[in-house]
Amino acid sequence: MTALLEAVGRAAAGVWWYLREVSGETAYDRYVEHCGRHDAAERVLSRREFERRRQDDRDRSPQQRCC
Repeated sequence: MTALLEAVGRAAAGVWWYLREVSGETAYDRYVEHCGRHDAAERVLSRREFERRRQDDRDRSPQQRCC
């Protein structure tokens, strides 16, 4: 029974990871991590500012859209 629960937990974690990657949810996390490594003196954008810039970039580059 324990092995089954562990397998279900791993599967759920995998699905959660995949959905976060596909939706772009992890993009902000990667941005913050990058800033911490490379631009320590520069201010990190808030999540709202980051998403606004990301959407503006998408609007300027229609070829990056899927539809």
